[in-house]
Amino acid sequence: MYYAETLRGKVRLFLSILWPIMITQISLYAMNLVDTMMSGRVGTNDLAGVAIGSSLWMPVFTGINGVLLAVTPIVAQLIGANEREKISSSVTQAIYLSILLAIVVAIGGFVFLEPILDLMKLEASVYHISYHYLMGLSIGLIPLFLANVLRNFFDGQGFTRITMVITILAVPFNVILNYCLIFGKFGFPALGGIGAGYATALTYWIILFLSIWMTFRITIIRRYRIFVKWVRPSWREWKEQLAIGIPIGLSIFFESSIFAVVTLLIGTMFTTVTVAAHQIALSFTSLIFMIPLSISMALTIVVGFSVGGGKLRDAKQYGRLGVVGGMMILAVAAVFLYFFRERVAYLFTEDRAVVEMAKQFFLIAIVYQLSDAAQSGLQGVLRGYKDVKIPFITAFTSYWIIGIPVGIWLAMFTSLGPFGLWVGITLGLTCAAIGFLVRLRIVQRRKAG
Repeated sequence: MYYAETLRGKVRLFLSILWPIMITQISLYAMNLVDTMMSGRVGTNDLAGVAIGSSLWMPVFTGINGVLLAVTPIVAQLIGANEREKISSSVTQAIYLSILLAIVVAIGGFVFLEPILDLMKLEASVYHISYHYLMGLSIGLIPLFLANVLRNFFDGQGFTRITMVITILAVPFNVILNYCLIFGKFGFPALGGIGAGYATALTYWIILFLSIWMTFRITIIRRYRIFVKWVRPSWREWKEQLAIGIPIGLSIFFESSIFAVVTLLIGTMFTTVTVAAHQIALSFTSLIFMIPLSISMALTIVVGFSVGGGKLRDAKQYGRLGVVGGMMILAVAAVFLYFFRERVAYLFTEDRAVVEMAKQFFLIAIVYQLSDAAQSGLQGVLRGYKDVKIPFITAFTSYWIIGIPVGIWLAMFTSLGPFGLWVGITLGLTCAAIGFLVRLRIVQRRKAG
């Protein structure tokens, strides 16, 4: 990375970091989307089972990855301050921490998964598919979290193309494995939606092996001697990383978990058709969300690099560029979704009743995505400043004190039904965006002072 002096130079640098992240995020989410789409071709119960399993997994997945995301601003600020000699130790400590977190998640799943599914009172086949889908995914916990540490290490230096190449190489394996394990091709058993979990877990192992190979293959990365120069685990360094990572992880968890909770509520309050329609709308709009999410991640890198080097004016310019740009892109995507929402729904299922309901969910999603783009970009900027505690409180209040309760009330006591839950999500995201904007203004004034 380098310090760009002009606005054109900043745009060029930002885009050079952004586009590989965007391709990576879309590719990673495409794996989950392929799980859903292929499972839907087996049957509505498989689609609903994978939907429930994914909804339970995604908050955990994004939350833990949020904790590990602390590596990105730490590395970016160390490079901006020209303290590269500290990077190797920080990354190695993050590797230890990721393994520990994977073990904790695995134990938590073993203890709590069955009781959670029991509370939902699902149809027997949907319960079976959800449970074993998640059991399959658990095989990939350690490689997933390890690979994300390495990804954040690459990205923090601005080498976002490395992760892009790794992901592009891995995605075809995921598609092939899904094809074999879901439909029983080439001598593999036909596991239906359950096979999607095992296919994704095996893909995580492929991504880890490719990431490790890159640390030895690329000269500029090899000099840090990751996996060669080991240090003892240090609670002091873990504490520093967790002080940044836990608020980030919890903020992401509270955001992603509102979608999971909505899916669980729909699963307990409404029919399987409603669950399937909700999952279709959520899956596709989440794919679109990879764009503002990628912008948020790129903002963390360039803002962190600028703050580390004392370039506060540059940090403010990057913030405006990313947040406004993200909202404009999502506005264009909203127009596309409005006109093609029926065709999109038919990509997932041929059930007419599911398609008609999915079209209604898409209409509400068009509105909430604009708020989602704003809050995501603003969070990315705040993480670049390493300001994470107040945003965490803002996220919790917006999503869980405002969004979810309002959504439940609308679903239970108005004619909106399941659509009321999505209206609650929209309100929560809007409140979060406003809160993050206020906090960013305060942080920037303090830094300037």
